[in-house]
Amino acid sequence: MDAGAFGNRLGLDEAYRFAKGEEVISSSGVPVRLSRPLDFMVVADHSDNMGFFPDMFAGAPHILSDPTGKDWYDRIMSGEGVGVAFELIGKFSQGEFPEALLYTPDSKPYKDAWAKTVKAADRHNEPGQFTAFIGYEWTSLVKGGNMHRVVVYRDGANKALQAVPFTTVPPTGSINPRDLWSWLDNFESNTGGDVLAIAHNGNLANGIMFPLDAQYDGRALDTEYVKTRDLWEPLYEVTQIKGDGETHPFLSPDDEFADYETWDIGNLDVSEAKTNDMLAGEYAREALKRGLQIETKLGTNPYKFGMIGSTDSHTSLVAVQEDNFFGKHAGAEPKADRMAHPFMETDEGKILGWQMAASGLAAVWAKENTREAIFDAMERKEVYATTGSRMLVRFFGGWDFTAADANNRLPGALGYTKGVPMGGDLSAAPSGKAPSFLVAARMDPLGGNLDRIQIVKGWLNADGSTSEKVFNVAWGGDRKLDRKGKLPAVGNTVDVAIATWTNTIGAPELIAVWQDPDFDASQKAFYYVRVLEIPTPRWTAYDAKYFKVKPPAGAEMTTQERAYTSPIWYQPTP
Repeated sequence: MDAGAFGNRLGLDEAYRFAKGEEVISSSGVPVRLSRPLDFMVVADHSDNMGFFPDMFAGAPHILSDPTGKDWYDRIMSGEGVGVAFELIGKFSQGEFPEALLYTPDSKPYKDAWAKTVKAADRHNEPGQFTAFIGYEWTSLVKGGNMHRVVVYRDGANKALQAVPFTTVPPTGSINPRDLWSWLDNFESNTGGDVLAIAHNGNLANGIMFPLDAQYDGRALDTEYVKTRDLWEPLYEVTQIKGDGETHPFLSPDDEFADYETWDIGNLDVSEAKTNDMLAGEYAREALKRGLQIETKLGTNPYKFGMIGSTDSHTSLVAVQEDNFFGKHAGAEPKADRMAHPFMETDEGKILGWQMAASGLAAVWAKENTREAIFDAMERKEVYATTGSRMLVRFFGGWDFTAADANNRLPGALGYTKGVPMGGDLSAAPSGKAPSFLVAARMDPLGGNLDRIQIVKGWLNADGSTSEKVFNVAWGGDRKLDRKGKLPAVGNTVDVAIATWTNTIGAPELIAVWQDPDFDASQKAFYYVRVLEIPTPRWTAYDAKYFKVKPPAGAEMTTQERAYTSPIWYQPTP
């Protein structure tokens, strides 16, 4: 619905070819190729009006004969794609899209478009070499509040073509997540297939992504809601181009790294300004804490999710490292003025091009590069997110890790033997014991050294409130923790003018065993790892150097890439 209006002229084949390392020509006419191919990908086009834009570009008579369709066509062809894109999204979310231009799921153009999507994934899927998942994006907007989910299939065309995607348009579609979950259940029951949904971009939901008591329509959370959300949504996309969603400085005032690639101006279309009371329903760390509270009341934790990153790029190009960032959409591909040009602008506020985040990637611990193995790893939440870096991260929890285990060169083998991996559960604490964790990280071979490994803990207090704490557990250099557990900054070797840095600080790898010093066996808790790289040039520094332009006032020029693992949860014995 929006990638086409924004100007993307690449298709499914180009997207997969690019991800596998082949050269393609971007929509802006630039030859592009990844320096390092990817292992897996899902192309998740919006399910609403699938197939509409190819017909519009072709000047289909039924589109040009409609006054609104003709207006959109003329404006897109004259270069006004960005404005048209937001108008399309707005009309869809408000139920004002012209009926003559709706491609309903039972129409031939829609079914043909879905078949092309499915067959392209099967065509490019190469078990053992490259995994192409079938998927789509259910694009729910509630008064501009982002409620999007990406649906991913474990199976191939034989299952996926038995049903068309779920949309947001009544009477067959809905903007309510409960209805999406019903569709997922029906799909599996009717086809024998296996699917999951990934919520993303909660930082643009204006408080409705992770409700505590009632969902956006006022309906109270109940046992059905918490059980079905937990069943169908094992993952959350915690970082992507439209900002980072781990936490916010208002929510985590004691976390010195909380304000990272923060987008908090408003909802998805910036039609409603953000207020502080919305933030708790948007960010991953607070959602994990809310999940502990809801579980106490309703018996199931609906926010027991693993964490991944994704791009959300609308260019068909998965290029989100700082030195190759190709932007959110075709109008934001590399050019001299993209940093200062408004990425999004309404009466409520403005987001400038430099605020796009070069993020992110999903990392999965799977036994082989196949749909089945990767999907199963996603379902068991043995995954982590990065903001674009390709660092390796291991995280295990148990009761018997010792300091000597940090000397092991195979932390995975040891971790599975003595504990559970990221995404796992600990329970029944042995008398007098606190959980211990084995954490290990290795730098991206083409990236910055590692600054530190942190473990983030959240827990449920006896009075029903929640708390959080960030622990520094391993770091590069000879720095020392102060009495409050704070660690001095690693330093900064970035030369912004030439967009480079030196790996003379930090460490290429870190490994440690850490035991919770504040453990209370009666408290529900979660633990996840955050790994920080040393400062390196942000994509804006690369742009400034390449195009020889002065960056806009306020533009960040350095970054500290990071990774977030899925949590390990501790559950007291009843």
